[in-house]
Amino acid sequence: MSQFEFTHRRKNPLTGNWVLVSPHRNNRPWLGATEKSTPSNLSEYDKTCPLCPGNQRANDVHNPTYDKTFVFTNDFGALTSQTEVHLAQLETNPLFEIEQATGECRVICFSPKHNKTLPELPVNEIKDVVDTWKQHYIELSGKYACVHIFENKGAVMGCSQPHPHGQVWAHNHLSTEIQLEETSQREYQQHNGSSLLGDYVDHEIANGERVVYQNDHWLVVVPFWAAWPFETLLVSKDDVRHFGQLTDDQSNALAEAIKVLTTRYDNVFNCSFPYSMGWHCAPSDLENDSHWRMHAHFYPPLLRSATVKKHMVGYEMLAESQRDLSPETAAKILQNASDTHYTEGNKHD
Repeated sequence: MSQFEFTHRRKNPLTGNWVLVSPHRNNRPWLGATEKSTPSNLSEYDKTCPLCPGNQRANDVHNPTYDKTFVFTNDFGALTSQTEVHLAQLETNPLFEIEQATGECRVICFSPKHNKTLPELPVNEIKDVVDTWKQHYIELSGKYACVHIFENKGAVMGCSQPHPHGQVWAHNHLSTEIQLEETSQREYQQHNGSSLLGDYVDHEIANGERVVYQNDHWLVVVPFWAAWPFETLLVSKDDVRHFGQLTDDQSNALAEAIKVLTTRYDNVFNCSFPYSMGWHCAPSDLENDSHWRMHAHFYPPLLRSATVKKHMVGYEMLAESQRDLSPETAAKILQNASDTHYTEGNKHD
């Protein structure tokens, strides 16, 4: 049993936020809502899917018959490159602060196969996804300070299309999460003379209790401050601050880490494990980004089964994050999960 099986709070050093940990609550009876699990009988091609090769999207444009990753400008992007109003005409009261927000939004289809999520792709095809992330990061970071690469997997996370895909949003303002991490990492380096996440990686590897997977270049860990039940942090073990610095070896190792992590996720409850994940990279307009370390956050909502999710409501919305499953227990479950996807059975044994 972990030494942390008592009620306590933990601080997230990247944001300054606190998490209330209540391990004893995980045994309480559950009579709340359940979710539908993601269907596992999808076909490789769906003629009604706007993301499948050759199909028509909402704007009457037809997708090419792509055979690898496919990227297009989001037909319903949250950001546009045009300013529609003059800010000088708007309210100037400091209680009603406003600023211009322009940018670009793109969609990345991971594969032409409608029914293959990341853990079901071979490592070389996940490497294609990593290379696509890198390509578009490099392009967009030349125009925008902040580039967010993310994926919402599963209907329970608000994903509107089952075809496996992610998104890229780029803009010049620093998003709230990036600004918090920028401030925290910079202050840590000023006070300690080293990288916050670099030191964190060293401590987690030395401790080992929360480590889910590692290879030569990447570490997957249930972070000490995790708020979501099976939250993980995928962080570079090397001094890499953004996608533009990745070598081919580091990209290959990243594809391997993603394959292992997402496979273990699916194997926890033998389902297509939903999550929201996203990459945090150094803003491209910094004169010095040595305090940064490239990393991705995975936030899965499932708590007890394929149909019972964690709801961030009540206390979480009005006070601070709270979790029932300790990060150490979650890490143990992920450590023990198989690296062979549950849909493959024992064919590799």
